[in-house]
Amino acid sequence: MSELARLLLFVAIAGSAVTFLGSAAIWFMDEDRRIRRALRHVLKGEPEVVILAHGRGRGAGFSFATGLAAVAWDSGAWCLIYRIDELMGAELLVDGQVVGRVFRGENRRAVDQVAPQSVHTVTLRLVFDDPRHPDFDLDLWVPGDEQRRESRSPADAMQEANRWLARCEAIVRRPRAPRPAPVVKTAPPPEPPPPPPQRPEPPRPAPTPAPVLAAEEGFEDDEDDEPSFDLDEPPWEIDPSPPLTPTYKPVSKAKREPKAQQDELPFDLDDDR
Repeated sequence: MSELARLLLFVAIAGSAVTFLGSAAIWFMDEDRRIRRALRHVLKGEPEVVILAHGRGRGAGFSFATGLAAVAWDSGAWCLIYRIDELMGAELLVDGQVVGRVFRGENRRAVDQVAPQSVHTVTLRLVFDDPRHPDFDLDLWVPGDEQRRESRSPADAMQEANRWLARCEAIVRRPRAPRPAPVVKTAPPPEPPPPPPQRPEPPRPAPTPAPVLAAEEGFEDDEDDEPSFDLDEPPWEIDPSPPLTPTYKPVSKAKREPKAQQDELPFDLDDDR
């Protein structure tokens, strides 16, 4: 019995987990929530006003804080972004006939009185200043919507479309912001050529030693000194002074005195013979 109780408890817990996961997936993949998430992402903020075409995977939203408008289709898988001042106007179509409109530079056309019981389709058309995607249709009511769980009446769809006409009129009455002038990008100036590689400087010669000043000063002193002789007098001129007379008298050998009577001299003349 205890094993059966544990088995039933395990099955109950598993069933609760599966139910919770399934509910979370359904809530997360809800069409309206997916469109709102996509608009919040592309508008870079929470949109102030949003209109959805339930069951068609389409919607539109405006963000006045960022100045952007966006439309989404395929349950938010695709989006187009516009500036709010690119909105040119809006039209309300009932069974393919324009019953109300508002455009930039025109007076608003009031919504014609239409019996809600005879209405089959209610469409809101937003017109933008874009040559590629000039308009975007939102089918607010189509045949078969009465069978939907969250179905509304054609009268509710027309009232919502009329409110959006008034909102679009308030937007288009504002003066458009001036578009910025196109920026002309000039080509950048050519880069200067790289400088030539610097050649290595040749080695400088060793400085010559300064001359010895002592020698120069010696020569200068010699030049400054006056010579001991007269430069104008030639060196070969003979001195006219008389010649010197010898201080001794030659003595002949015949008259020489005997050796005993001669004075001793430091040397003997006879010894040389």
